Amino acid sequence: MIEITSSNIMLVVAVMLMMSVFVGKAGSRFGMPALLLFLGVGMVAGVDGFGLHFDSAASAQFVGMIALSIILFTGGLETRFSDIRPVLFPGITLATVGVLLTTGLTGTFIYYVFHWLVPEYSFGWAESMLIAAIMSSTDSASVFSIFDSAKLGLKQKLRPTLELESGSNDPMAYLLVIILIGIIEGNGHHDTGAQLLLGSSATLAVQLLFGAAGGLCLGYATVWIVNRLRVDNEFLYPVMVISCVFFTFTLTEIIGGNSYLAVYIAGLVVGNKRLAVRRTIVTFFGGFTWLVQIIMFLTLGLLVNPHELLHVVVPGIALGIFIMLVARPVAVFLSLLPFRQYTFKGRVYISWVGLRGAVPIIFATYAVVSPGVEESSFIFNIVFFITILSLLLQGTTVNSMARWLGLSEPVKESAFQGIDISDDIAATTSELEITSDMLADGSTLKEIGLPSDTLAVMVRRDDRYIVPKGDTRLYMGDVLLLVSNDKCI
Repeated sequence: MIEITSSNIMLVVAVMLMMSVFVGKAGSRFGMPALLLFLGVGMVAGVDGFGLHFDSAASAQFVGMIALSIILFTGGLETRFSDIRPVLFPGITLATVGVLLTTGLTGTFIYYVFHWLVPEYSFGWAESMLIAAIMSSTDSASVFSIFDSAKLGLKQKLRPTLELESGSNDPMAYLLVIILIGIIEGNGHHDTGAQLLLGSSATLAVQLLFGAAGGLCLGYATVWIVNRLRVDNEFLYPVMVISCVFFTFTLTEIIGGNSYLAVYIAGLVVGNKRLAVRRTIVTFFGGFTWLVQIIMFLTLGLLVNPHELLHVVVPGIALGIFIMLVARPVAVFLSLLPFRQYTFKGRVYISWVGLRGAVPIIFATYAVVSPGVEESSFIFNIVFFITILSLLLQGTTVNSMARWLGLSEPVKESAFQGIDISDDIAATTSELEITSDMLADGSTLKEIGLPSDTLAVMVRRDDRYIVPKGDTRLYMGDVLLLVSNDKCI
């Protein structure tokens, strides 16, 4: 067994990171989710493989907390509010009602089925609901990374719906986990069921309200600070943003709000406002997010002992299949009943892309470190097993399922692809699509004489109009004219 010490930690980290990159590159050729492979590298390097010993659930929880704050912030940073505005209410409904329904259905299955499937683990209602709550949210790291790697376009605004759901449903699952652990530990065991329900509902409302408010306020504060920083070294700007992310996470927790919701909303605010050196900040966070994701999955992979997973194969497969084929679809279809913009196939696809990943494993560590939760080792192992099952079955079929359902479409590339745009120009430039019904003069597409898919970009410089090419540099003062479907604006 190899102990990780101060003298060998840099070598261990270097080898594992290098292995992760090579394994991830090889796996992408076969459509394997990179994060699943990172998890596998950690398992191979652990006590059942190369012999690295790591058994601190508290440390893994801390690493996961930092990584998730960066992942959620980056997810918000790279999301255009114009994309999620049409799916705002469906996404929020999936992130709240969907999580509650998934927890209720899964918890009921665990309570009744585990009594005869694994009699030695006959959980009560609270323990059953705790396991269900741990696995109730979809994983933002998995969803974001798979969509970014796939370069897949989706109809019916399915991609922003799924990204919004995965980025905002962690708070609900986290609150359920904390509340249920408190009930199991005996906090308020003299209360009636009605009092417990009222207290839990109040806690949930306060956490969501303060989390959203904290994210909005501190997101705008981050924009204000970055735009007024005025330093010559542009690489100090991302450092300032990181400090603002951690400040947002911590301060929101202090005031009683949900920190995960706060950093995601802060990312949305920062990503949709004019920001100094935006390109540097976005590029930095893109790479930094991959780094923390790799470290998080390696850490979680080291934490598990693969031979212990053999004891949870049967209940793990039964529970995993139930979540994928029953609990998740039922929760999605019921949650989306009021929203008519999704077809039956669209709802099926949303149901299928309910990926489990690092978040359920991190939430399972809360049960491990809690002294009042019995059989916490079994809970951790079954959550880990279902995560692997989900990434194997669902993560590898994200693209093929979209094509099979007829929901895939070509990815629309930016009109500014290959053009060298300065940071100040890029921060104020936007792309618009204009249709005939938006024309003030009432002219039609045919009258204008342009094809329906016309998209042109023009720049006014020195009172002359030019069409930018790959080597065109844009400066402040240039005026961009967009032609999309209809006519020059």
